Amino acid sequence: MTITIYHNPKCGTSRNTLALIRNSGEEPRIVHYLETPPSQDELKTLLADMGIGARDLLRNNVEPYATLGLEEDRFSDEQLIAFMVQYPLLINRPIVVTPLGTRLCRPMEKALDILPNPQQGMFAKENGELIIDASDKRVK
Repeated sequence: MTITIYHNPKCGTSRNTLALIRNSGEEPRIVHYLETPPSQDELKTLLADMGIGARDLLRNNVEPYATLGLEEDRFSDEQLIAFMVQYPLLINRPIVVTPLGTRLCRPMEKALDILPNPQQGMFAKENGELIIDASDKRVK
């Protein structure tokens, strides 16, 4: 079974999501999207599979969001996708792709809805917040 995560190891949500995937017994294909960004076609496919528009995938708290004037509602999805390909830091993360679907996993618990295998034991985020309890039940 193939699971892919578009991952930024500097992001806590991304690290927690990767750990959650591994807690289901799977070792995903990891795409460090800042180093190897998706192409325009790949990004279009991901957006279509997630059922969201390009603006919904944009990070608005990083440069060059303000510099490019992306807060203005004058850009088409095609233009926004081009900006994300050129400046991958603008892509929100983590994106998880499984046979059951594709999701922007913010919050990271959204990954639980598309992981094919159940969690294999207790799971807590890096900050200690319990997500899966000792009886393998979802807490949050």
